[in-house]
Parts: sequence; structure tokens; C-alpha cells
Amino acid sequence: MKLFLSIAFISLSQLTTAAFARTISGIVLSENDSTALAGAVCTLKLADGKTLETAIANPDGSFSVSAPGKSALSLEVGMTGFNPTDIMIKSGGDDINLGKIYLNEGKLLQEVVVSGDRMVESKGRTIIYPSIADVKASSTSLSLFLKLPLAGLDANPINRTLSVDGGTPMILINGVPSSMDDVNSIQAKEIEKIEYSRITPARYADQGKRGMISITLKKRNDGGSVYLWGRSATATAFMDGNFRASYHQGPSQFNVSYNPSWRNYKEAYDNSYESYIGDDFRVDLESHDRNPFNYFSNQMRLKYNFSPSVKTLFSATFNLGSTTNKSIVYGVNTDSFLGDYDNVNKNKGKDLAPSLDLFLRHDFNDKNSLEAQVVGTLSSNSYNRDNLYEFADGGKENYLVDVDAHRRSLISEVSYIHNFSDRTSLSGGFQNTVSHSKNKYKTTDYRPILTENNNYIYARLGQQVGSVYFSVASGAKMFWIKNDMNKRHFIRNLSTVQFNWSIDNKWQLAGAFQYSPSIPSLSSLTDYPQQTSPYLISNGNPNLKVAENFAYQLMPSFRYKKFNASLLMTYRNIKNNVISDLIYMGDHEFLSQSVNAKRSRMFYSNLNLGISDVAGFGARLNISFDYYESAGEGWSHDLKSVNGSMSVWWNKGPFTISYWRKFPGKYLNGHRVGKDENGDSFDIQYKPDSHWTLGASWMYMFDVKGTKYPSWNYSAVNPGYRERYIKNNGNMIVLSVTYSADFGSLFRSAKRSLNNSDNGSSILRL
Repeated sequence: MKLFLSIAFISLSQLTTAAFARTISGIVLSENDSTALAGAVCTLKLADGKTLETAIANPDGSFSVSAPGKSALSLEVGMTGFNPTDIMIKSGGDDINLGKIYLNEGKLLQEVVVSGDRMVESKGRTIIYPSIADVKASSTSLSLFLKLPLAGLDANPINRTLSVDGGTPMILINGVPSSMDDVNSIQAKEIEKIEYSRITPARYADQGKRGMISITLKKRNDGGSVYLWGRSATATAFMDGNFRASYHQGPSQFNVSYNPSWRNYKEAYDNSYESYIGDDFRVDLESHDRNPFNYFSNQMRLKYNFSPSVKTLFSATFNLGSTTNKSIVYGVNTDSFLGDYDNVNKNKGKDLAPSLDLFLRHDFNDKNSLEAQVVGTLSSNSYNRDNLYEFADGGKENYLVDVDAHRRSLISEVSYIHNFSDRTSLSGGFQNTVSHSKNKYKTTDYRPILTENNNYIYARLGQQVGSVYFSVASGAKMFWIKNDMNKRHFIRNLSTVQFNWSIDNKWQLAGAFQYSPSIPSLSSLTDYPQQTSPYLISNGNPNLKVAENFAYQLMPSFRYKKFNASLLMTYRNIKNNVISDLIYMGDHEFLSQSVNAKRSRMFYSNLNLGISDVAGFGARLNISFDYYESAGEGWSHDLKSVNGSMSVWWNKGPFTISYWRKFPGKYLNGHRVGKDENGDSFDIQYKPDSHWTLGASWMYMFDVKGTKYPSWNYSAVNPGYRERYIKNNGNMIVLSVTYSADFGSLFRSAKRSLNNSDNGSSILRL
């Protein structure tokens, strides 16, 4: 309540000050064709160079900034690819409308374009306009993200993923909630700007995301484009690809994309040393396994957009995703209780998820807009796990998990946005997800029905007060789930408070508080025990409590010319954190299930340094120190860890050379300590013309074990160590090729609100 009163008082003070302030406004246009330059950076400064306010031009090129007092001012207007302009504003107290401000296209001087500031802070977000040098040195959109000075963002060129502070971010492309497949399907040269936040917006807070990445593509005219990208290892069954074709004519736009990914690894190994310890029983196990696996993933999308006017958009998207996977474990075991024995564990699965997404957006005027969306998904999943144990005396034991699942779901949302002014905005909305899942356990013919009804309503208020931007958001999550054995109801709050202070044109300070509950999944609550080994039984836990996450963040940052630095400090306290635990049931059997920990605390500190556009050279360094603490009844663990990543690159003419390396750190959750995946990649790319790019990569350099995943278990009931590594990846040489062609161009203006498919699952995978 004190916080709300403080904000209200500051807002009132600001309104009082506004009576003695004047407004500077105008429209930014291209001198070449008089088109609006959306995203132009408009910076109002005092005579001594101190920045008063920075505004970003709207889609129609309009902008507005406010200045206190009557002193003389200067307005700097710039945009990547255009020469900037400075406008002197005489002293006085009247509002000024500058009318149309024309920018001419920038001229290349030693491969550096003369333009305005390429990175600005606006309303709690970092907005970056990729430089021509960085785009030229990037064969894909992901390689561009490796070069951007965005603190907390980690781009992995091997797995082709993006993460924010270790979590999966909310990704939007032209406002459309999108996946990494979508990001990997666009080219670096197509990106006009990127909006970035380490705080998940209230609208998406119910989706378990961390941070937000919003990509805006360049506006183009009628026509089409084709984009092809593929890579494959020379001596390993490793292949990824992207194909996209688009065409725009008048109010209609058509788009088709296909993204396959295939792996078939024979040299994957697991070594483990563990014990099962009960009141009157103990067994020590040593296992050495070879674990070949393969998967083939296919993602296809057909999309149609219809925009009868700039104020209205209708979109229909059909998605078809399918994945098949198989793995076999050939194990040799030394067992202190049963003796030596072998095991063959076969796992296979198949997922098919078609979905249809219908979306409508209408802008009533510059201040009010409404969005509505309905997404229907039909999915089928099959999961089979057959564990066969063969003992020295000729005896055999078989443990089978064989289940099919069919799921129907309907996701809907209505969202409304109102801008009172350039400084004050209010948004709110309602989301609903209903689903019906039917599982069939073939070994027992048990067929439970699982249903869920998830409702989320939220509101967010944003307020600019001088050089400080405040945001307060709150929402209510109402979740009903039911299966054959039990039903649960949850009503929880989600809240975020944040501020961003632009101290001057070099220093920024941001802070945030977040409260977010984590409601157990339907599968984790299902009470259906399944035996998976001679000693282990796995089950859900219908008594799980909701985990409550309290996070406090402080983020100072510094930027001077081509150098930038930032520091993030985060304290996170999770009440009722869900962890995996084992208990002894007697008769040589142990139960594995999720439980609530008594205490889970984390402290993260992350330092990010970057420099770019120095004679074609750039570099980024990310260093973190983390501290974890976890405790339950009669036990406690703590852990300190240092980790980081680095990337360096150099571009000269058609050649780009780059190197990326990850320094993996450890993490603690309950009894388990794991270590992040290792990785490095040395890359050379050659771009002979505007259509083709050829590349070669050397991954996991000088590492014969390839990808490594060590973990430790400090449980008093199940202590142990496990090492997994994929030798196929060691010293892997990967070749890639990119082809793109435009015939005319595309106009993209979709604004969206939800993921256009439902990826939920009712199967407890063991």
C-alpha cells in the first residue's frame, strides 16, 4: 500500500510540474520516399548535453517529448541507416510542433553507418537497433544475438537456443508469441529492432517464462521471399534445417515454413555410482551404460494474414508438429545385493500436435486497441519404456511403462490497451485454457480422464515520472484440475513492481520485485505408482503444495560509446519449492516422487561486458557468481558456483571469424547438484554475394568426450554420482549453407498475444 501511495504522490507532483512544462512533438519521415520512420530515436537535451527524455517514434512516425522550464534545448533525431539531425529549440514556454522531420539515408564510411544511438532505454525495456557491422558479420539471426550488448541474454550457437538469466524467455516476432524455430527462420538483415527485458511482462507471467525478447522486422512492399538454411556434421548423424517462403499482395500475406531436426547418436555413455539406503537395508550400485539414441523433429506452419486497413488485422495459422524418438540402454551393473547383472532399457515415443490459431486485432485510435484470439489443439502422445534385467542365475525381471494419451484443448484471450498519454498506460486482459486428456495405460488397462480449467486475469499500470519509469502489475490465477482419483483448486496472485531510472546518457539503474506461484502440473499430482527397476517405484504426489517464488533484483548498467557494462544482483526465495526425493518403503523398495522442500534460497550476481564495431572486431564476456541453499526435514545443502560465457568475432569484407565458449557452472535443487552443459564453437563464414553464405564450424574443440552432463546426489537415502557424455559431439566439424532471395518484399504487422499451440502433456515421463 505504501508503494502505491508513493507512486500516486509522485504522479501528482509530476502533474503539478507539467503545468509549467512544454511539449515538443513532430513526425519523422524518410527523405527518400516520405515513409514514416517507426522506431526513430528522439532525444531531448539541455544546452550542456544532459539528456532530459528519450522517445521512440510511433508506427506513423509521430513522437512527443516533454521539457520542464523554459530554457533552450536541442532535439537529436536518429535511426540506424539514416543520418541524424539536430534541431535547436529556442527558450520559451509554449508547446512546439516541429511538423515533418526528414532524415536522409546514411552513408557508409569504412563500413560504419552514421546514425543515432543504436541502443536506448524506454519504459522498462532496452531497445536496440542492430548496427550494419553486426548484421554483416551474422549469417543467422542467432549469430546476431551473440553480438548484442544485452545483459543476461545467452545465445547458444550449438543448440540454437536463447536464454535469459538461465530461463526460457518469452519471444515475440512482430508482437506474435513465437518459438526458437521462428527466430531461427529469420535472417539478421530482416531485423529492424529488438526490445529486451529481464522482467517478464504481466501479460505472459502465467506462462513460466523468464524475460522477454520482442523482435520487429523491417517493413517492406508487395512481393515475396525465399530463405533456406541447413547444417550437417561431416562425420556424425547431425542435421538441422529451415525453409521459409512468403508472399504479400495488397491486404493479404501468405507464409509457409518447415523446420526439421535429426540426430542419430551411437556413442552416448552413462556411468553412475549410487546407493539405496533404508532402515534395515542398503545396496550399492555401479552401472556402465551405452545409450544410443535418435530423434526426428518436424515443425510445419501455414499462415495467412489479412489487413483490410492499418487498424485491423485477421490472422489464421495452422501448425503441425511431430516428433519421434528412440533410445536403448545397454547396461552392465555391479550390485552388492543381487550380484552382477545386465539390463536393456528401451524407450520410444511419438508426439503429434496439430493446432489452429485464429486472431483478430483492431486499433480504435492511437490510444485504444483490442485483441482477441482462440487457439485449438488436438494432440496425441505415446510413451513406451521397457526395462529388462537379466541376472547371473538366469532369472529375468521386466518393468514396463506403456501409455497413450490424447489431449484436446482450447486457449482464448482478450486483451485491451489504453494509453492515457505518452507517459501513462493501462492494460488488462483475461486468458482461459480448458483441456481434456485421456490416458491409456496398456499394461493395466487403466484409463484416467484428466481435465483442467486455467483462468488468468491481469492489469498493468505504467507511469513515467521525469527520468524514472514505474510499472505495477498484478493478476489472479484460478486453476481447477481433476482426474479419476482427486481434484484440486488453486487461486493465487501474480505481482510485479519495477522501476527504470535513466540517470544520464551513460548510467541506468533498474530494480524489480516479483511474486509468482508455480502450480504443480497435472501429471505430477497423479497418484499412479509405476515400478521402473528392482528397487525403485515412481509416483506422482497429490499432496504437493504450490511453490511460491519471491524475487528481488537490482540492475545498474553503464554505456560509453562502443563499450557497455552491466551488473545484475538477484535474491530469490522459494517457499515450498518442488524437489525430487526418495523414501524407503520397506521390503527392499524405495519410492521416488516430488515433494516440497522446507527452504530454497538463491543469490545470483552477473557481470556483463561488451565492446563492438571496432574495426570489424567485437567481444562479449559474461561472468556469474551464484549461491544456492536448500533444506528439508533433517537435511540441508549449500553450493557456490562460478560460470560464464564469452564470444569474440572479426569481420573483414565477405569473411567473418568468430569463437564462442561456455564456462559451465553448477546448480543445486534439493539434494541434486548438476553442472551445465559445456560447449564451444570456432566458426568461419564466407559470403560471396547477397544470396549465399557458406560456413564451417569446429564444435567441442579438443574435447574427446563431447557434450558432458555430470551430476551429484547428496540424499542420505540415495547418494551417488552420475556422468553422461555424448562422444559423437567431440571435435565435431559442421558445414552450413544459407540462401535467400527477395522478389519485392513483405509487409509484416501482426500483433499477437498467445502461443499458437498447446504443448501441455498429461504423461508422467520417468
